[in-house]
Order: sequence, then structure tokens, then C-alpha cells
Amino acid sequence: MFVIQLKKYSPGLIIALLISCTLSAQQAAVPAPPADTSNIPVAVKYIIGEIRVAGNLKTRRSIILREIPVHTGDAYSLQDLVKKFEDARRQLMNTTLFYSVVVAAGEFKGNVIDIMVNVKERWYLFPLPYLKPVDRNLNQWLVQQHASLSRVNYGAKLLYNNASGHNDKLRLWLITGYTRQISASYDRLYIDKGMKWGLKFALSAGKNRELNYNTINDKQVFLKDYSGYVRNFINTQVELTYRRAIKTRHSIGIGFSSEEVEDTIVKLNPAYFKSGRHRIRFPEISYNMTYFDVDYIPYPTQGYAANINLSKKGINASNNLWQLQLKGMGSWHLSPKTFMNVIAFGGIKLPFKQPYFNLRFLGYGDVFMQGYEYYVVDGVAGGYLKTTLTRELLNFGIRLPRKGKESLQLPIRIFGKIYGNSGYVHNPQPGENSLSNRMLHSAGIGIDILTFYDVIFRFEYSFNQLGQNGLYLHRKTIF
Repeated sequence: MFVIQLKKYSPGLIIALLISCTLSAQQAAVPAPPADTSNIPVAVKYIIGEIRVAGNLKTRRSIILREIPVHTGDAYSLQDLVKKFEDARRQLMNTTLFYSVVVAAGEFKGNVIDIMVNVKERWYLFPLPYLKPVDRNLNQWLVQQHASLSRVNYGAKLLYNNASGHNDKLRLWLITGYTRQISASYDRLYIDKGMKWGLKFALSAGKNRELNYNTINDKQVFLKDYSGYVRNFINTQVELTYRRAIKTRHSIGIGFSSEEVEDTIVKLNPAYFKSGRHRIRFPEISYNMTYFDVDYIPYPTQGYAANINLSKKGINASNNLWQLQLKGMGSWHLSPKTFMNVIAFGGIKLPFKQPYFNLRFLGYGDVFMQGYEYYVVDGVAGGYLKTTLTRELLNFGIRLPRKGKESLQLPIRIFGKIYGNSGYVHNPQPGENSLSNRMLHSAGIGIDILTFYDVIFRFEYSFNQLGQNGLYLHRKTIF
């Protein structure tokens, strides 16, 4: 809440200042209606005095101030100041460092106003067991692979967010099972005093007993070696990042990869690598730009986001690929609890003649169309358009008592939605696959559940143009 002295201020001024920015992380998606500030003089300017920060037990004060769009000495009208408070709260929530943020007016000294920023930090350290199917989605593992434990990776992982208080991230994976792998990464958002430049390191190495060596009938075909390994890999990358303001982040990366497969793979698919090779080593250089101007990044209901990625993999005959990917998202509120979301994605790979290793396009990672979870579509160019109409159905919390401490509120929000997808992938050599080089369509209804620490469960019943329908499960989590 605002903490202000009420004497000698007009009723209109008090009403405007009582707009609180106390929404929690899960409430952030539905903004409160604006207060009536029509009776307040527009010409009056208020000067920002001291900005006080409280509740940051680990997060550095400089990291918090970096996200606040006002500075000591700035002057704003009251209407602009109220908007700045909400912008600051929203931006601090989007750092994912806090589960609650309050930005409010503090003490008044004439026309000088102090600002109070009160945050409640999340838990940052997660040493966790690792258990995850290797298939592209839960449906493929449950239905097509019959929940086979042989297709599960297990081990341990360490997630350490805000490791030094600078919003940096440390990741360490030790994995065995389907894949034997060790991975480590460190992402430091700022390394300079001006808080504009950052640095990221990543390293992974491992081996697989099974490998997707071809696509037939738009489904992955695997080879498994029970006595040994069919793939060995090493990937390294260093990224330099630049964030001049708040909404946009640029990064330039340099990396090196080594991929080796058994001769059996080459015999089954001579085009897996170029010219029947069984090993390739190549450098990579990439540029990436991300832009976020949304109310809540993990589940945006209002605002815009965009991503551009341009990469060059390889410089000689063994591997030569230019790749460009573009992704944009827009969300608009139609009412306080109803919003529309549109996502567009497009990509191209040059030259068009590529080995199988470089042909993955649709159905891998987060590049997929609902209703085609059991399929992959390989190719060198294409994209899709997704449109969703969503309404919040329930918003409640479960109180979890903690001995000797304030009880913890577990927020839960449930959304109902209807959606439609359209997409196309071009493949100059489709082989025994029929989903490329044609328009694809799908539609469906679903339920999204958003809960603590940005864990999102999606239950979707989709229909595709092949006459197929079914229930599909998706999960998104920081863990």
C-alpha cells in the first residue's frame, strides 16, 4: 500500500495516489482499472526524491534500480507518475526474482516525492533430482513409447538463480540413462558498472545409446545400440550480451560443436551428414535479439514480444548453414478477464540443400503446431500462425502454514481457451513424408493452469486436418 501523509492534499490527489501496485506474480496478468484522475491539475510536476528499496535480502539494490523507469531528480505529472509506478512493478516482476512487488509513494516534501519499493524474493537455490523423458513431448512418450523407462534421463541438477545477487544464473546437469551428459552454464546479465553488458558461458558433452537418424511418414525413426553408444557430442558457446535500456536485449555468440555417429547410422541414412561423413566439427556464430513489453513474461496477457535469431554454422563443405528465425507475439485484453493472443513464427535455412542433420523444422522444442504433437515436419523454410482466445475461469490461493513463519500463499489461476493454427514447411526433398509442402491446419480447446514459480500445465484437446483428434499435455516450468 502507499504510505503517505494526507494533510493539505486534495481529494483528487489522494484518490490517484491510492492506486496500489501490490499485484503478485500470478495477479499481474490482469491489470487493475485506472483511477479517475480527471480533477488533478495536469501541469503540476512532482520531483522524484529518494528511492528506497526494502525486502531485498540477496538481490543487489543496483539490480532493482536498473529496472525502475524513474530516477532521482526526474519530474512527472501525477498521471505519468502513477503509470511509472505500474511500469516499475511490472518490470521487476518480469525479472522472475520476486513473487511480490510493491511500488508506492512514500513521504512528500512539498512537490518532492520519495518512492518506496518493497519486494519479496523467491527461493533461488534448487538442488534437484532429474527425471525427464527424452521424447519431444509427454504424449509421444506416454502413447507412442508406452512410457518406457528406457527413454528417460535421470540424474541430478543444480539450478542457482540470482547466485551472486546480480540476477545471474548458474546451471549444472549430471545426467545418465538414455543420455550420458554433463552440462554447465553461467549467465551474468551485467559485467560492467554501466549495467549494459553481460556474458554467458555454456558447455555440454555426452553420448547417446539411441539416435533419430531419419524421418519416415512424418515420424522420427530411431536406432538403438544396447551394447554401446551411437552418438558422441561436445558443444561450447560464449555469448556477449547488450541491454541498453529495459525491453530489448542483444547477444552475439561464438561456439564450437563436434558431432560423431556410428558407421551404422551412415549406412542407414547416407545423408545424415554431408557426403556420407560420420563426424563433423564446425564453428558457429550467432546474433540474437529479444524484445519484451508484456505484463508478465511467463504467461503474457497483454503486450508485445519479438525474437530474431541469425546464425552461421560451419564454414566448409562438411557443414554450411545460414539460418534465420523470426518470432512475434501480441496479446490484447478484450475485457478484464478475456484476452486474445497471436503468435507468428517464420524461418529459412540456406542453401536449401542440407543434410538430414540440419533439416529439423516443425515439431522440435517450442516450434510446433497444436494437434501435430505426434509428427515432425522437416524442411528448410516455412512458419506458422497461432491464434488463441483465453478467459480466466478461476483465481484463488491455497494457504500453506509454515512453522514459525508467515504462512505461504500458493496462487493458482485457471484459464479456458479456444485456438487455431495454420502453418507450412517447404522441403525440396521430402522423401517418404507428406506433411511438408502443404498447408497445415488445426484447432482445439484447452485449459491452462498457472501456479507457483511460473509452473504452467496445458491440457489441450486438438483436431487436425488429417481427421485425428486427442488430448495433449504440455508442461512449462523453470525446473
